[in-house]
Amino acid sequence: MEATGTDEVDKLKTKFISAWNNMKYSWVLKTKTYFSRNSPVLLLGKCYHFKYEDESKMLTARSVCAIEDHVIAGNVEEFRKDFISRIWLTYREEFPQIEGSALTTDCGWGCTLRTGQMLLAQGLVLHFLGRDWTWPDALNIENSDSESWTSNTVKKFTASFEASLSGEREFKTPAISLKETIGKYSDDREIQNEIYHRKIISWFGDSPLAFFGLHQLIEYGKKSGKKAGDWYGPAVVAHILRKAIEEARHPDLQGITIYVAQDCTVYSSDVIDKQNDPMTCGDAGDKAVIILVPVRLGGERTNTDYLEFVKGVLSLEYCVGIIGGKPKQSYYFAGFQDDSLIYMDPHYCQSFVDVSIKDFPLETFHCPSPKKMSFRKMDPSCTIGFYCRNVQDFERASEEITKMLKISSKEKYPLFTFVNGHSRDFDFTSTTANEEDLFSEDEKKNLKKFSTEEFVLL
Repeated sequence: MEATGTDEVDKLKTKFISAWNNMKYSWVLKTKTYFSRNSPVLLLGKCYHFKYEDESKMLTARSVCAIEDHVIAGNVEEFRKDFISRIWLTYREEFPQIEGSALTTDCGWGCTLRTGQMLLAQGLVLHFLGRDWTWPDALNIENSDSESWTSNTVKKFTASFEASLSGEREFKTPAISLKETIGKYSDDREIQNEIYHRKIISWFGDSPLAFFGLHQLIEYGKKSGKKAGDWYGPAVVAHILRKAIEEARHPDLQGITIYVAQDCTVYSSDVIDKQNDPMTCGDAGDKAVIILVPVRLGGERTNTDYLEFVKGVLSLEYCVGIIGGKPKQSYYFAGFQDDSLIYMDPHYCQSFVDVSIKDFPLETFHCPSPKKMSFRKMDPSCTIGFYCRNVQDFERASEEITKMLKISSKEKYPLFTFVNGHSRDFDFTSTTANEEDLFSEDEKKNLKKFSTEEFVLL
């Protein structure tokens, strides 16, 4: 009886902690973000200009973005639709238990894995849908100010805790269903886009079967000495994403690969070899590639000399964002205005969504409000991502980025380089990984090095 009582106390404690995390990581989502009307806003290569609305047409602003306390107009709706259409992956709770642990939430430790997921999701959106795609229902996402969200958070915490005590879970019917969404379309291409939209999100579901879900990423991380509950840095996540893509067994994913730069160097021949791999390309031609470059933008603090380069990178349409953040927090950087970075924040605990259900809800996978942060607050450790559809795109991108690197380096050594040839030509020969060990010995050494150098993520 005594043991049974102890078990009940432990269960109650776990439920309380889960409910507490749900409240703790809900406070920060909705805060009003201010944009200047005098400067352009860049979002993953798209440029937007905000202007005052005509005085006679001024209405109450529906957006959570604000410009100097005035109504925002110009391209603001287009910007909002574009931003909300990006796939948002956050902390989740009550998902299936992670193998080898008792964890059913990643609150407090999984933020870099989530920002890595967001970067990969953007790469897949470019691959399957293109940069001009936006989610037709993006502007139907509910908007609220910070005050109402604060009260909603308290209600959510109370409901969550009460449900935990009673052992019940609240079920929410999707507000936007697949049938309703597809019913709006008459064009076959639009219907196909919505199918791929849902398919991409399902690949990031929080279940052991999802190709790029948290469970699978943690499993690959074990090969580098990581486990559930550990903190992951941007460089480690880059290698985990590469393994996830390589191991994904789905026909739609055979046409894309990931290359991770070695010691801030992209070896062009190695990239092209991955794009032309006869074992996986078949008759489909060259593969698309997502290039991930782990870098440091300074020593203990970010060097502001790199600001123009970061802005230049985020101005490229084939940029898929930056896995970065500030000390102790990881963010997904997707744009900028002036000297402030625009990002999506994974530090918001949401309930588990079963993406295996045909009509699963989409709203919680799209962020209704952008956030801004001064570049000076950025932690120097980050991973930059680029998407190239084919070899020709890669060659063009490498030339463009190299020019940008030379301009921004100011006679200093560039942040990273593109080098013709293979890594083996420069004595960077790596051991081939066998089927039982997903990471080679050299990769393990690199991952351990990155793990000790990068900031702690909470």
